[in-house]
Amino acid sequence: MTAEVFTPTVAVTMTPSAVKHVRKQLDKKPDAKGIRLAIKKSGCSGFKYETHWVEEAASDDKVFHIDGVDVYVKEEHLPLVNGIEIDFVTEGVNSMFQFRNPNATAECGCGESFTVA
Repeated sequence: MTAEVFTPTVAVTMTPSAVKHVRKQLDKKPDAKGIRLAIKKSGCSGFKYETHWVEEAASDDKVFHIDGVDVYVKEEHLPLVNGIEIDFVTEGVNSMFQFRNPNATAECGCGESFTVA
């Protein structure tokens, strides 16, 4: 009898708008290798997203190569962001990242934080 090894696939995707925005910003930051998607405990729902420019990868980073953009995520955050889509939207005069996370079971009213069951 043989055992089959199962390795779950973790996915992070970006819309063309997000890729375009990140590429444009990376062009202005020659030391940056990509963008980090991080999760921080915060807010009334439990977690919030943070983004940072990455100059050096950490040993516990998982790197997602998306249309020429590298997205870095700490291994410990992978269960919280698996399947997430990162978008970049403009609403009125404000432009921002928008995160569509299929694992989020609730969000606070202001949109600052989210819960994962």
